[in-house]
Amino acid sequence: MKDRPADIDATALAAALGAWGIEPAVLTHAPVGFGDHHWIAADADGRRTFVTVADLAHKPHCGRDATEAWTGLSRAMDTAAILETALDEPVLVAPLRTGDGETLLRLTDRYAVSVFPYMEAPTGHFGQTLDPGARGKLVERLAQLHTTRAPLTTPPHDPSLPGRAAIGAALADPRSLRADAGPYAQRCQALLTANSASMGPMLERFDSATAQLMSDASTATTVVTHGEPHPGNVLDPGGRTLLVDWDTVALAPPERDLWLATAAPQDLSRYAELTGHHPDPELLAYYELRWALDDMAAALDTFGTRHPDTADTRQTWEGLVDAVTALVEKGRSTEREG
Repeated sequence: MKDRPADIDATALAAALGAWGIEPAVLTHAPVGFGDHHWIAADADGRRTFVTVADLAHKPHCGRDATEAWTGLSRAMDTAAILETALDEPVLVAPLRTGDGETLLRLTDRYAVSVFPYMEAPTGHFGQTLDPGARGKLVERLAQLHTTRAPLTTPPHDPSLPGRAAIGAALADPRSLRADAGPYAQRCQALLTANSASMGPMLERFDSATAQLMSDASTATTVVTHGEPHPGNVLDPGGRTLLVDWDTVALAPPERDLWLATAAPQDLSRYAELTGHHPDPELLAYYELRWALDDMAAALDTFGTRHPDTADTRQTWEGLVDAVTALVEKGRSTEREG
């Protein structure tokens, strides 16, 4: 996140790092990523670590509330740490363990801390189009991940969308978003009012596909998936190509990753060559649709309550516009195909 949270005490955060044997001389807020808050801790000798503070109140993919999210996020971090030792070569940047072997510690009832090695390498960014060589390396990394035995800690993937009900309610009555909630509330009302009818077919398609996927759960191919393998979660794309940001790791169909990491038929062919699994076009389309709806739900969660005008809310608004645009275009495409 770009905005520095006012309710996270830097002194308390620095003290918490003692569990990892870290005594930071300097703790610098890092305005990067989206969803979690980050700092760079440097000790007296200049050694650096990357510190992540997760907001458990806004981790619906990890759990319905802060208590459930703590459990889900703990399992995710443990899974990443186990995977790092199980893979034959570096594929990911995993959380470091405390002296007691933990990958996640509570900072407050709402926030939890994890610590990662600081890597001197460039990162990609969300929306970036990787060149064929870099995509090929990412496909290879995913093939390595997907063919690794799932740790027992791996969270199960729930295809149903936590914010699905909120999306339906907002489309049915855009005025349910209080106009006085903040600077983006009225914009949301206008955006949803103008596009609600066009998005209806995509919601129906999503609900139908989700029901089918859940009914096929016992026979479907499932692997350890990252969940968000876009360039923004790749360190040194095309070089070492290390996957970062593991809170979305889950046991799921491989298409959950592949729709986001592939852009040409040869990418999918290469994956099939490496794994023996031929990606299902319908599942690829399903997870692309689910992504747009998930972005929409996250934005509605932000704009449905009190919110300011900041770099983060501006980014959230842009994401909502992109998601609605994608859903409308897909709905029109579905109508033409029908």
